[in-house]
Amino acid sequence: MQKEEGLMEKITSLAKRRGFIFPGSEIYGGLSGTYDYGPLGVALKNNVKNLWWRMFVDSRDDVYGVDAAILMNSKAWEASGHVSGFSDPLVECKKCKRRFRADHLEGGKKCPECGGELGEARQFNMMFKTHAGATEDESSVVYLRPETAGGIFVNFKNIIDTFHPKLPFGIAQIGKAFRNEIAPRDFVFRSREFEQMELEYFVNENSWEGAFEEWRKDMVHFAEACGLSMDSFHSKDIEAGDLAHYSKKTIDFEFDFPFGRGELWGLAYRGDFDLSAHEKGSTVELKYSDGEGAKITPHVIEPSLGVDRTVLAILASAYKEDVTGDDTRVYLAFPSHIAPIKAAVFPLLKNKPELVEKAREVYTALKKKVPQVMWDDNGNIGKRYRRQDEIGTPWCITIDFDTLGENPEQKDTVTVRNRDTGSQERMPIDTAIEMVAGGVSLYLQ
Repeated sequence: MQKEEGLMEKITSLAKRRGFIFPGSEIYGGLSGTYDYGPLGVALKNNVKNLWWRMFVDSRDDVYGVDAAILMNSKAWEASGHVSGFSDPLVECKKCKRRFRADHLEGGKKCPECGGELGEARQFNMMFKTHAGATEDESSVVYLRPETAGGIFVNFKNIIDTFHPKLPFGIAQIGKAFRNEIAPRDFVFRSREFEQMELEYFVNENSWEGAFEEWRKDMVHFAEACGLSMDSFHSKDIEAGDLAHYSKKTIDFEFDFPFGRGELWGLAYRGDFDLSAHEKGSTVELKYSDGEGAKITPHVIEPSLGVDRTVLAILASAYKEDVTGDDTRVYLAFPSHIAPIKAAVFPLLKNKPELVEKAREVYTALKKKVPQVMWDDNGNIGKRYRRQDEIGTPWCITIDFDTLGENPEQKDTVTVRNRDTGSQERMPIDTAIEMVAGGVSLYLQ
């Protein structure tokens, strides 16, 4: 997917118009870098998270899930280096007072907004600071977590003590993280509040390379399962000079977003840095015993995936325009297991009680097998199709007079329309229900 002018505007417009993503605090003028997910956005996000959890946790015997607190003892962030080093270079325009990340500016000392002179760069810590308890002094300082991995590392001992896992094993978490971004931009790509799917996989030092390669393959497989355009999906090995001091290998998975190529996910070999740092900071032993008296500090492989960036990449991959003459049909070609609505059920006419009653029967039967089903009787059939296309519904099921008719070949059959092709097929109600249920379960078995 090449950079396409106007595509981001089309996606953000559709996202708001159809109830995927809204600007945060919009009725009060908004708050930069924050977004609210509407009903369809919540469903899409949940489908992504559920797919990740099933593929990375539930389908494995060696990964344990946690849900750690957002607020942690500030000593944990001191030990991990976030308090002293989690910062970006900030510059301020001397004229308009706008602030920018220095590493995002092209061409030096001039303000991109007003052309004024920029001041010297200074480091800006991106963690949100607050206070816990009744007093507001240094002893009560806490931070909103800037990533979810910290909560995993501080629970390493709890998992060891309660489940006694054997190496290699992983600890996984999905949760909110917060960064006081200097210049949030590009819709949900860079925001101040976001969600992460992270996993720390603990291994013996001498086996990290094999584990790293397996996780690389799993992340590519997850990209395919999400329906990402694989022509727009790339992996980049971070050069040795740009690696963190504790890492021997890091891969950035990048995606060609509508605004250009940007980082989507990361896969890092972090050595034993994190457990060693928290062991030193807490003075609590964070080692693994092999059962024969030997204790080691495991090394760790970290697959880190952003939920919001994944949603944006899915929207960009799914957005399609079918142009016929002067008519343009917009649809989101989601895989059926990712789509927020799996099928929509229509009575042909909403003022015919017998059609509505039968359609409700079909809707209820389908919803028992596939919860994400929509009832739609608003407007004519053509408008309903277009509306469902724009939200990415794979199938529309219409109950008409033939469904109720005396013809035994047509009775209890429905018309099923395919979102991507627009083709329609007549089939028995039970067949239609099984088709929708089967498509949804493709990646969820």
